[in-house]
Amino acid sequence: MKRVMTIQDISCIGKCSLTVALPILSAIGLEAAIVPTAVLSTHTQFRDFTFRDLTEDLEPIRKHWEKEKFSFEAIYTGYLGSRRQIDIVRDYVRTFGGNGHALIVDPAMADGGKLYVGFDEAFVEEMKGLCGEADVILPNISEAAFLTGSEYPGEEADEETQKELLLKLSELGSKYSIITGVTLSDGSFGFIGYNRESKEFFSYGNPKVPYKSHGTGDIFASTFTGAYVRTGDLFEALKIAADYTSACIRNSYGDPDHVDYGVNFELELPYLIERIGK
Repeated sequence: MKRVMTIQDISCIGKCSLTVALPILSAIGLEAAIVPTAVLSTHTQFRDFTFRDLTEDLEPIRKHWEKEKFSFEAIYTGYLGSRRQIDIVRDYVRTFGGNGHALIVDPAMADGGKLYVGFDEAFVEEMKGLCGEADVILPNISEAAFLTGSEYPGEEADEETQKELLLKLSELGSKYSIITGVTLSDGSFGFIGYNRESKEFFSYGNPKVPYKSHGTGDIFASTFTGAYVRTGDLFEALKIAADYTSACIRNSYGDPDHVDYGVNFELELPYLIERIGK
């Protein structure tokens, strides 16, 4: 069984980060090796959440895994709580990356044109460096703006603006830059990307649902990572991630009993398993 390392926080309630990545990667048929960066009682949508910083545990975990000679098909990073954690993650990449193994970075640090609480421009600069080492980066439109020093264009940015951001993102160094959660020119909702080597743009979307929820970016990134490792086909993996995320959103939108802090990704896991098995 192929093994994927994922480095991000644990939000005990909230349907995001590792509580999303672990079941999704497992459902896809991969061993998920987790590196928790912090433990939160809930995700940050809730007030007065508890936060336990696990920075001091990251280096001992890396050293133990190196001693055991573990190997990974891919490293996938999500929420990182500090500049020091980004530096440590780069040590993980130097230790376990290379040899064709993919580094996928979701620079989870902003939404709605604002950085998350506790982050600043110095953190953004460090994240730029990590993105420059990645094979694939998966920012949303807010994160794309911060990473490129651009003015936030709003969630409904037009395709020309999206492409301008992608060209600037590609200058950071990653082979593939993909902006997630965007409205495309045909009115669908999905992703738009750019291949720095071939200089080609690509996009894909599903019918838009008037529903927004926390954690859908984590669902997309986790599904893409797993599908990419399983199929080896970047665009197909992105399509699977977009379709599965859309299915989760539609499931929640039609469910009067859904929770308001996440989507019903669990109920759509059978769809994902069937889709990957094809």
